[in-house]
Amino acid sequence: MDGSHSQVDLIREAFHYQSRFEGSTMVFKIEFPVIESPSFPYFMKDLALLAQTGFRIVIVPGAKESIDAVLQQNEIDSAYGVCGDIEEPLRITTAQAIPFVEMAAFHVATRLMIFLSGSRVDAVVGNFVRARGLGVLDGVDMEHTGTVDKIYADSISRVLKLGMVPILPCIGWSPSGKPYNVPSDEIALAVSVALGAIKLFIVSVHGRIFPLSEGIETREDGSIVRLTPQEAEALLAGAKVDEAQHSLQARRALKLGLRASRAGVDRVHIIDGRKEGAVLKELFSNLGAGTMIFADAYESIRPFQSRELPDILRLMEPLMQAGILIRRTAEQIQEKKNDYAVFEIDGSVHACGALHDWGERQGEIAAVATDPLYAGMNLGRRIVGYLIEKARRNGMGRVFVLTTQTQDWFESLGFREASVDSLPQRKRQLYNHTRKSKVFALELR
Repeated sequence: MDGSHSQVDLIREAFHYQSRFEGSTMVFKIEFPVIESPSFPYFMKDLALLAQTGFRIVIVPGAKESIDAVLQQNEIDSAYGVCGDIEEPLRITTAQAIPFVEMAAFHVATRLMIFLSGSRVDAVVGNFVRARGLGVLDGVDMEHTGTVDKIYADSISRVLKLGMVPILPCIGWSPSGKPYNVPSDEIALAVSVALGAIKLFIVSVHGRIFPLSEGIETREDGSIVRLTPQEAEALLAGAKVDEAQHSLQARRALKLGLRASRAGVDRVHIIDGRKEGAVLKELFSNLGAGTMIFADAYESIRPFQSRELPDILRLMEPLMQAGILIRRTAEQIQEKKNDYAVFEIDGSVHACGALHDWGERQGEIAAVATDPLYAGMNLGRRIVGYLIEKARRNGMGRVFVLTTQTQDWFESLGFREASVDSLPQRKRQLYNHTRKSKVFALELR
């Protein structure tokens, strides 16, 4: 392949991924050594470009080294304690230290806001994290060290809708206003799950991961292109990362990536933020620039079976009573049973959805319902993703939904409001003008 053809293929790849992920939410957890690197302003320009192009960007900056420096300057000792199975000990944040921890964390966040402002992208550093204290662990009082209690997802979504970039420093507050030092890894994981982020980027100085065995896809330099969660687990048992084996920072990145994947984040990318254009290469090309951890989002999704009719009626009934879904009888579902899919976990159905073919290369996604006990696994988003892929395989060029109360959620998945006149003729004839459902559509390229 000559150079011109290679460039055309790269452009095609870029357009494909841009159209696929435009409007999607992506979380960037940025380690502090990357922020200190000379190339970091260029990295931030790339993030600003993504925000300007229509991607919904959320940033969680690490501040450990900055906090270390501030505490040292003010002659405040910083002890560490071990928490459960976390390999890296947690800082014991004393009452004396917490004001300086806040100062350092917000200073780092403000630096990122200034970088974005330089590219004419507005950002908000906010109190988006409700925290609770870790208390006493193994006889050690962790004092002002905490963990995530809740992410204020609605507030973050409002900021994103305004085209702004939320920045979450490693500080959270209790309902009474008590500040806690919260690990940025925990915040990045929690916000990715709360927002249903399609991607989590772990921006590190340890972006090159090497395999222990054959059969894993690698680049010419030997670094891993992509991993399944099972392969990531094997690497954590004894990985060679960068030049140093068993690097604590690299293991932490792998562990965070694995946790995020298990929690339902479709794609986790570990990249070296010091490399020119790393985030763009990782996002807009098949080969990428870092290591991607991905699970088959559809591994537990399969066609509906008639014996599961009571299960999906149980899932749909609360939504039908609330008017979110139109009422469907068992007979109506059975009549179109080939349109339905279910999400099975340990032999039980915990989510469902349907794709109805209305002709004119258009399909309707309908009857999406999930078990509220499994809300943290993003089952609804994964069911919709499965149905979109099914529509593509069936040659459809467009999918649409009719909704009265869930338009924000479908917008977060890339759907855009459309007119009733854009519906296929058969569906237009059946449209309920009394219900006044809004139409949201997604073009399939």
